[in-house]
Amino acid sequence: MTGSEQRAEAGLRDTRTIVIAGGVVLALAFGVRAVFGGVVQPLSDELFGGRIEVFSLSIAIQNLVWGLAQPGFGILADRYGDRRALWLGFVCYLAGMLICVFASSAWAQHLGAGVLVGMGISGTAFGLVLAVVSRAAPEHKRAHYLGITSAMGSAGQVVLPLLTAWLIEWLDWRMTLLVITATLVPMALCIPRLRVAAPAHDTAGAAPPPLPALVRGAFGYRDYLLLNAGFFVCGFHLAFITAHLPTYVQNFCVSAASPAELRALGLQALALAGLANIFGTLFASRLGMRFPKPYVLAGIYALRALVILIFITLPLTPASVMIFALVMGGLWLSTVPLTSALVLTQFGPRAMGTLFGFVFLSHQLGSFAGVWLGGVFFDRFASYDQIWYLAIALGVLSALAHLFVHERPAPAAAIA
Repeated sequence: MTGSEQRAEAGLRDTRTIVIAGGVVLALAFGVRAVFGGVVQPLSDELFGGRIEVFSLSIAIQNLVWGLAQPGFGILADRYGDRRALWLGFVCYLAGMLICVFASSAWAQHLGAGVLVGMGISGTAFGLVLAVVSRAAPEHKRAHYLGITSAMGSAGQVVLPLLTAWLIEWLDWRMTLLVITATLVPMALCIPRLRVAAPAHDTAGAAPPPLPALVRGAFGYRDYLLLNAGFFVCGFHLAFITAHLPTYVQNFCVSAASPAELRALGLQALALAGLANIFGTLFASRLGMRFPKPYVLAGIYALRALVILIFITLPLTPASVMIFALVMGGLWLSTVPLTSALVLTQFGPRAMGTLFGFVFLSHQLGSFAGVWLGGVFFDRFASYDQIWYLAIALGVLSALAHLFVHERPAPAAAIA
C-alpha cells in the first residue's frame, strides 16, 4: 500500500470514528430531551396542581434557549474548537437535568429544564456535531455522512422514551428523570473523538471570506432566509408533537385503557417515530442525492401537513396513534441532512457551525411557539385542535417556500 493510500485509509477511519461518536452524542442529546413529554403530567400534578402550562413553558424556554444559544456555540466552535463547545454543552445539560430532578418551584424548573438543558442541547446537538462531520468528510460524501449521523441520532429517541415509559410505572417522576440523566455519561466518552485534524477545504482556489462577511452575506441571501423560514416550521411540528402527544393521547384517545396506559402509549408512539426516523432520514438523504434537495424538502413538508390532517380527521384510537407515529416519524428529522447540505452548498464548510446555528435558531423559535402554544390552548380550551390546524397551514407554507430555494453556491457578490 502506497503512502497516499495509507493516508486515505487513515482519513476514512477517522471520518467513520467521528460519524459513530457524533451519532452517539446526538442519540443521547435528543433521546434525553424526548422524555419530557412523558413526565409533563405527573410533574405538573405534583408541583403545579395539574396545570401543564407551567412546565410546558419550561420546555418552551428550553427550545427557545436551544435556538438562541446555537449561533453562540457555533461561533465558539468555529473560532476556538469544536470540543470546547461540546464540553460546555455537556456540562450545561447535566446541570440542567439535575436541577430539574430536585427542583420544586416554577422558576427553578424554568432554569433547569428550560435554560440549562436548552444550552446543553445547543452545545451537543446538530449545530455542532454536523459541523464536525462536515469538516471531516470528503466533499463528495458530505451529504451521505450527514445523513448517517443524523439517522444514528434517532436511536436515542427510540430507546429513552421506552425506558421512561417503563420506569414511570415503577418509580416517581423524579427518580425516573434521575435514571435518564445518568444516560448522559457516555457522551463524555465520545466528545474527545469529535476532532478534525485539519479543516476540509473546497477545491476552489479563492480564499474564503472572513466569518463576519459570510454571516452578513448569508442574511442578505434570499435562499438562506427561506431555509430559515422552513426550519421554523420543522421546529414547530417536532417540538409540539414531542411535548404534547402523550397528553393528547391520554385525554382524547378512544380506548378502555387507563390514563397511565394511554400516556405510555403516547411515549411508545414517540419511540416508534424515532425508529421510523432512522430509515426516513437515510431515505431522504438518498433522495437528496438523486433529486434537487429543495424539492425533496417541499415534499416532506407537504406530506407532514397531509398526515396531520388525516390524523386529526379520523377517530383517535391506539392504532391510529401508532400509524401516525410511524408515518410522521419517517418525516421527522429527514429535513436536517437536506437543509444542512444546502447550507454547505451555499457557503461551504468553513462557517458551518455559525450559519447552521442561525438556521437552528429559527428552528427553535418554531419549537418555542409549538410547545408553549400547545400548553396554552389546552389549558384554556381543553383542546389541541387549533394547534393541529396551525401546524397544517405552516406545513403548506413551508412546502411552497422551498420551491423557490436553489441548490447552488451563493453568488460571490452576496457574501463579499
